[in-house]
Amino acid sequence: MSHHSPGYSMTVRMHYPDTPGYLGRITSTIGEADGLIGAVDLVEVRGIRITRDVTFSASNDSHGERIVAAIRSIPDVEIINVSDRVFLMHLGGKLEVVSRVPIKTRDDLSMAYTPGVARVCRAIFEDPDSVFALTIRRNTVAVVTDGSAVLGMGNIGPKAAMPVMEGKAVLFKEFGGVDAFPICLDTQDPDEIVAVVKALAPTFGGINLEDISAPRCVDIEQRLAAELDIPVFHDDQHGTAIVVLAALTNALKIVGKLPDTVRVVINGAGAAGAAIANLLPAMGVGNLIVCDRSGAIHTGRPGLNPLKVRIAERTNHDRQMGSLSDILPGTDVFIGVSARDVLAVEDVKRMAPDAIVFALANPDPEISPDAAADFVKIMATGRSDYPNQINNVLCFPGLFRGLLDVRARHVNEPMKIAASRAIAGIVSDNELREDYIIPSVFDRRVTKAVAEAVSRTAIETGEARRKLTPQT
Repeated sequence: MSHHSPGYSMTVRMHYPDTPGYLGRITSTIGEADGLIGAVDLVEVRGIRITRDVTFSASNDSHGERIVAAIRSIPDVEIINVSDRVFLMHLGGKLEVVSRVPIKTRDDLSMAYTPGVARVCRAIFEDPDSVFALTIRRNTVAVVTDGSAVLGMGNIGPKAAMPVMEGKAVLFKEFGGVDAFPICLDTQDPDEIVAVVKALAPTFGGINLEDISAPRCVDIEQRLAAELDIPVFHDDQHGTAIVVLAALTNALKIVGKLPDTVRVVINGAGAAGAAIANLLPAMGVGNLIVCDRSGAIHTGRPGLNPLKVRIAERTNHDRQMGSLSDILPGTDVFIGVSARDVLAVEDVKRMAPDAIVFALANPDPEISPDAAADFVKIMATGRSDYPNQINNVLCFPGLFRGLLDVRARHVNEPMKIAASRAIAGIVSDNELREDYIIPSVFDRRVTKAVAEAVSRTAIETGEARRKLTPQT
C-alpha cells in the first residue's frame, strides 16, 4: 500500500446522477486506486444530478493523476474541476506585510512618518545600537538562498526556491514569533552572495542561510560570520546537526549505549553531513566514519574537496576504506543525509544489535522505514508521516528567538550544544520510547526551551549585547 501524504492532496468537483449507490461507487473507485478520502462535501443538487467535492490524499503526483483518471472512467460522472490543495495554499504567496501601528489620524501620521520620525533617525545616528530597539531589526531575520540546493530538487534557481523560503519564514513566525523575509539571490557566486548579504545586513537582526550547495555554503557562512556583527546560521548544516544530536542523545538512552562506545556511520558528505560530523564529538562520539558516493572518506583519499578534507582530518582515524556496505557491519548508528534507497535491508541486518537508523533524505529516505522496521531498534526519518521526525523546525525558531532576545553577535558551538540539550530534554526519561525520541514539531515547549538555553549561553559566552530581564 502507498504511503499517503497531505502534500499530495487533491479536491475533485464532480457532477453525477443523484441515485442510490452512486456515491458509494465513486468512493470505492478511489479506494481501489489506493486513494485516502479526507472529505466529501455537497455543493449543489439540481434536478436529478448532484455536485460534490471529494478530497483525497495520494502518495505522489502520478498516483493522484491515476486516481483522477479512475474517477473519470466511471460512467456518467462529469469532472468539473480538479484542485491541488497545495497549489491553492500557495496562490499569491504565503506572506504579507502588516503594519504594527494604526495610521488613522493626523497625529498618527506625524509620529509614524514626518516630522516625528526624524527624531528617531537622529537618535539612531547618535547611538547606532538603538536601531535594534527602534526598528524592525529587533525581531527580523533574512532567509537567504541562491537556489542551488533546494530540498531534494537540487539547483532549481532563486525563483523556484521562493516557495521554500516563504515556508521557512512562515515557520519562523508561527513557532518563534520571529519576523522573517525571503531573500532569493540571482547569483551563485560566493563573493557576490557575501557582498549582497553584507549590504543588506543593516535591515536584519540575523541571517539564516538556506539551501546553498556545499562546499560553497561553508565558505559563505564562515566569511559572513567573520565580517558581520549579527548571527549568521546555515540551517541545513547546523540546524540538522543540532536536532540529530538531540535525537541521538535520547536514542542511546533507550538502547543503553554510551556515546564514547558506539560506532557511527554518516552517509552524505555535504553541508549537513559535515556539520553532524563536527558536532557529534561534542557528545563524546569518537568512532565516526563519513561516507560519500565513493565510499569511506579518509586522509589520503585522492580528489577530496576542501570540505571533505576537513572531514577526513576529524573522522575515520583508522583510515577504513570501502563502500557504505563494506563499512556498515557492526555499526551501532547510521545517519543518512544523502539520497533515497542507498541503504539496503541486507546492510541493516549486518549492523550491531539494537541498531539505530536515522534515514533523513527528503522526501524519500535512504531506506523505507517499513522495510527496516524488523531489523532496527530505533528508526527516524525527516518525514512528518512517520514517528521520530528529525526536523529543523525543532531548532531554528527557538534558536533565533534566543539570539534576537539578547541581540547576540554570533552563533557558537556552546549555543548549538545548549539548543540540542534543550530539545532532547523536552522528552523526559519516563516518556522515552522507541517511537518517541524527539518532541513533536508542534510541541510549543520546544521553542521556549531552546530560546532560553541559547540566550543564557550567549550571555555566558560573551556574545550577547543585552541581558535578559524578567519581562523579556
